[in-house]
Amino acid sequence: MRIAILISGRGSNMDALLTAANKADVEIALVAANKPCSGLERAAAAGYNTALIDRSDYDSKQAHEAALDAVLLQAAPDWIFLAGYMALLSAAFIARQHHKIINIHPSLLPAYKGLNTHQRAIDDGAELHGVSIHLVTAGMDEGDVMVQAGLKIGNADTAEILAQRLLAIEHLLYPAVLRALHSERMTVSFTPGGVDCLWQDRSDLPRIGQADICLIKTP
Repeated sequence: MRIAILISGRGSNMDALLTAANKADVEIALVAANKPCSGLERAAAAGYNTALIDRSDYDSKQAHEAALDAVLLQAAPDWIFLAGYMALLSAAFIARQHHKIINIHPSLLPAYKGLNTHQRAIDDGAELHGVSIHLVTAGMDEGDVMVQAGLKIGNADTAEILAQRLLAIEHLLYPAVLRALHSERMTVSFTPGGVDCLWQDRSDLPRIGQADICLIKTP
């Protein structure tokens, strides 16, 4: 299996995916970013195939996506993982990539789509918060959920503390999805009627030991 990773920042989830891919003998076809960032610098220094497709160099979203299309066509990934890629992708771009794009989002979707999820959950008095890994559609954080994991919000949690608690889960859960796709323990089928995401075997899902962690949810 070949993957591409798209980033916009520090790339902590990129690091987790790269480590898991190397252990699973998954080929990293490309790491690309839509702006200069430390994550891309780190990937390049480690010897990975990288590309900077800077949004500021293009007059339109369409032109920028066409340039991204070109590098992805050459890289030919089986799956594209978004790891802090801060741009909405168009329906046309997603279709050209055969809908095989995955994102990680810091909330229990469909709750708290978009930004500032941790503070919004705290402000609402939510008891639970979490992480969702989902297929990408043109709508913001609206694609089919592949797996979720959550935790209880503590009285002392700030948005910053909650972000750090969830980041540890993200770094376990995203690699688990990569491994499941590679080993075919999870299969994803695209049909005219929608998407069928089926976990054949959940044995590789991470064992998260804290008492306040909820059971991982899969479709």
